[in-house]
Amino acid sequence: MKLYFAIIFIAINSAIGFGQSAEFKFLSSTTHKWDKTPEGELLEHYFVYENSGDAPLTINDAKVSCSCTKIDYPNAPTLPGEQDSIRVTFNTEGKFYMQDRKIEIYSNASRKEKLRIKVFVIPKEED
Repeated sequence: MKLYFAIIFIAINSAIGFGQSAEFKFLSSTTHKWDKTPEGELLEHYFVYENSGDAPLTINDAKVSCSCTKIDYPNAPTLPGEQDSIRVTFNTEGKFYMQDRKIEIYSNASRKEKLRIKVFVIPKEED
């Protein structure tokens, strides 16, 4: 009889657990555009988000195609209802004119998040 109740208890808790999910809710736009910037500047932006789901949100990885862009994200899970941020830096050294970078965020949320940064870089004057 005890085994029967133990099996039912595990089944109910598993069903409840499977219904939980983590979700990103960005508190501003997922695209950030800086003003025109002279070449050589290091730009920084924080994408602030809230976990609007009912399970802890864990970021596993972030990818961008250019080494000029660095992404820092929390190592610890963001609990439901809590806020945190993803820091993005962009090095304009050696970059010219319109720059547009797409960032993919991989997590345990139900969908992959995409962030974007843009800036027009004014080239240095040649001597």
